Amino acid sequence: MSGNETSRIPGFYKLSPDERVKALQDAGADIALAPWRDEGLRLQDADLMVENVIGTFSLPNAVAVNFCIDGADRLVPMVVEEPSVVAAVSNMARLARRSGGFVTESSSDIMIGQLQLTNVQAPAEAVSKLEAARDELLAQAATIHPRLVARGGGMRGIDVRHVVYDEPGYPREDMVVLHIHLDCVDAMGANMVNTVVEHLAPLVEGITGEQVGLKILSNLADKRLAKATVRIDPKYLSTATLKGTEVAERIASAWRFAWADPYRAATHNKGVMNGIDAVALATGNDWRAIEAGAHAWCARDGHYRPMTTWRFDGDMLVGSIELPVQFGTVGGTIRVHPTVQANLALLGAEKANDLARVAVAVGLAQNLGALKALATEGIQAGHMRMHARTVAATAGATTAEVPRVAMALCAKRDYSVAYAERVLGELRGG
Repeated sequence: MSGNETSRIPGFYKLSPDERVKALQDAGADIALAPWRDEGLRLQDADLMVENVIGTFSLPNAVAVNFCIDGADRLVPMVVEEPSVVAAVSNMARLARRSGGFVTESSSDIMIGQLQLTNVQAPAEAVSKLEAARDELLAQAATIHPRLVARGGGMRGIDVRHVVYDEPGYPREDMVVLHIHLDCVDAMGANMVNTVVEHLAPLVEGITGEQVGLKILSNLADKRLAKATVRIDPKYLSTATLKGTEVAERIASAWRFAWADPYRAATHNKGVMNGIDAVALATGNDWRAIEAGAHAWCARDGHYRPMTTWRFDGDMLVGSIELPVQFGTVGGTIRVHPTVQANLALLGAEKANDLARVAVAVGLAQNLGALKALATEGIQAGHMRMHARTVAATAGATTAEVPRVAMALCAKRDYSVAYAERVLGELRGG
């Protein structure tokens, strides 16, 4: 967003889809209705993207409102099918902006490529040879992507590692792994990285006299980190039955549970990725790569940990997140999918690191929403209120009938299709 727009749109969720687009325009977003109403991805374009295409598949394209990130309002497109995700993110963004919103930062746009030497008999010698040839390897790698270098990217370094396979009961295997560090600027960079390591393979074999095995990027992009932090005044966390300080301590306690127990951490982190994945899908990014890197990062100390941190010192509830996230704003699906282009324009994200910072802020907001619900009314109450609309539609309710049927389901807390059909029959005078 350019600075004249606002992400604070009260009652946005009450509007129809067309009215929401009008509200975004009234809030200053320079968008047209067409990208979200046309065919979207054309069948002929889809057929060029993957094999054996027979059609296209649609998911809800929503917008999270209320976000203030680094002092600027952001409207965040999200593609997700799970009820309550967008509502929770928007509510937590509204809560966070009252305390200053989210503050973010990012490290670099460097991706890692791995070139593996297998069954190395003298690993120390192979490591020494590769380290001695560092300048030669860097010089060769620098010639591979001249256009990337022209855009400010390119090679940033090389590491050499000795890796051992020593699973009990099986023969030991020594490997030497060359890591290349490639600044991919605004691309996710998988194809760029893979091209570099494949190009270097013959040179590495010649230097070491060893056999090259795998040549592939790593999705543990730990040199491409994005971080978000939020500070919440506990007075904004109060409920009808709980003081804000008590809610804040319950949230911090729930985080400590996730830190201590991988069974809880897995569900805690799934909630974080509800937000990040939805932004990745909306912007044409590889959510599977992002998931893989994020979960690997959580196990970097040998135990599976939560993606976020929440602490309450008696004054402010402070939440933070830092993850390796390989987002891109150019290339691949991003270039050919018109709805992706529209979503990126709505968000105002031209740079990959900007998109990454927004995504982790959304993940932190989603996590706050889940923990706040768990600490107060329980996760099902809010989720099922949103799910009630889907149940009503499943029972056969029309668009006009859905709100009344959903209201009846929530009032009785019976979210079965059978009860929805009964309510619908009574509504129609049956």
